[in-house]
Amino acid sequence: MCQTCIDDRRRQFMLRSAAGLAAGALAMAGLDRPARAAGVPPTSLTPDEALAKLKEGNARFVQSPELCALDLTKRREEVAKGQAPWATILACADSRVPPELIFGGLNLGELFVCRNAGNTADTDVLGTIEYGGEHLGSPLIVVIGHSSCGAVKAACEVAQTGAQLPGHIGLMVDAILPAAKAMMGKEGDFVANTVRENARRVAGKIGSESEIVQHLVHQGKVKIVHAVYDLDSGKVEFPA
Repeated sequence: MCQTCIDDRRRQFMLRSAAGLAAGALAMAGLDRPARAAGVPPTSLTPDEALAKLKEGNARFVQSPELCALDLTKRREEVAKGQAPWATILACADSRVPPELIFGGLNLGELFVCRNAGNTADTDVLGTIEYGGEHLGSPLIVVIGHSSCGAVKAACEVAQTGAQLPGHIGLMVDAILPAAKAMMGKEGDFVANTVRENARRVAGKIGSESEIVQHLVHQGKVKIVHAVYDLDSGKVEFPA
């Protein structure tokens, strides 16, 4: 267990002890009126505050990637009443890119996550993102690609050779092909360039094809950004 967790447990113990004494006093005075809400209010974070929080979390992950012993039981009970995620993440399904971990070890109820190979935005993903923004009040949408993405490599191979991929894999890779074709012949690494371009295009697609998201962006309630995660360093790069 890390020192942060140890310190947090001490603070929680002291807070609970104080809360228990206060609750007892209220009950004796006849003022104890417990209430359980059916839902919870949305996050108070602005889009820029949410983005800063993700960046700070990733910096913490890069500097000291330590999985803390989170108080999951207590948190599970809290979020069972409702959820108010402060960021929506569209990430690759790659097992090495878990959003909650790479953004600093986040707890239950903080991120609204969509994942598929190649972090593409089909109908299901667009509907999920709309739900996160419109109904849950999530103020930030992040499309995150990653280095050495297998789906992007496949799209690059198809773009270069015209290879035919089997089953639904081929249909899945078709969504990445426009980015791969756009990056052919460009300076730099073909796959790395395509990873960045695909994330950029998907972020643009979310903003252009979803009227709900467009409306939220125009109101200043939602921001859409793209980023790339480096498997070796653990760093998430956001465009300047």
